[in-house]
Amino acid sequence: RRRRGGVMKRNILFWLSVALMMVALYLIFVYVPTEKTMGIVQRIFYLMVPMGWLSLLSFLIVFIGSILYLIKKKGKWDIVARSSAEVGIVFTTLTLIVGALWARPIWGVWWAWEPRLTSTLVLWLIYLAYFLVRSFATEKSRGATFAAAVGIVGFIDLPIIVLATTLWRGMHPGPIILQGGLAPPMLLTLLVSITAFTALFFLILIQQVSLRNDEIGIERLKKIGN
Repeated sequence: RRRRGGVMKRNILFWLSVALMMVALYLIFVYVPTEKTMGIVQRIFYLMVPMGWLSLLSFLIVFIGSILYLIKKKGKWDIVARSSAEVGIVFTTLTLIVGALWARPIWGVWWAWEPRLTSTLVLWLIYLAYFLVRSFATEKSRGATFAAAVGIVGFIDLPIIVLATTLWRGMHPGPIILQGGLAPPMLLTLLVSITAFTALFFLILIQQVSLRNDEIGIERLKKIGN
């Protein structure tokens, strides 16, 4: 019964994600007006910001899951942290790629070593280190502990990313959202896009956790069979 309820919740979240994503795509490519200065390229903004948000949200969950794993020593928290890291590195990679696509026509270069971009690249490297320490560990429990340490220490990069455009001058736009620099249609489009991507994130995360639990269950059955 519990498994059936979990499947039902995933189905509801799936269709909610699909509906929100369809609305978001309509708002991005049809509804929202074209920005006067940057033109049609500015529409990438409505994809880049949600992806960047998910990069941070993913590592926040890694951070919390890592702390709980070290305190409680329960594998379920490591599963949550690892699953979130798997999703997070994908969205961080997409953020860097989409950011480069935006930077080329606006800045004239694919990449600039400015604070926001550089700190986001550092986050990607931290995600990579999270998985590397697992692969080099001789025991799964030790790998989980090392990864949890990376997940906790690496969290320091998140406030740097968030405050990068405020603390340092760079080519990246400042916090225009908080300063009310977006017209109402643009703000609506951005909020709907963030909501759609967040729903998609939790759908993928739940699926990843379920798959990881199934893998562990299969491994236990194999040990019993042997």
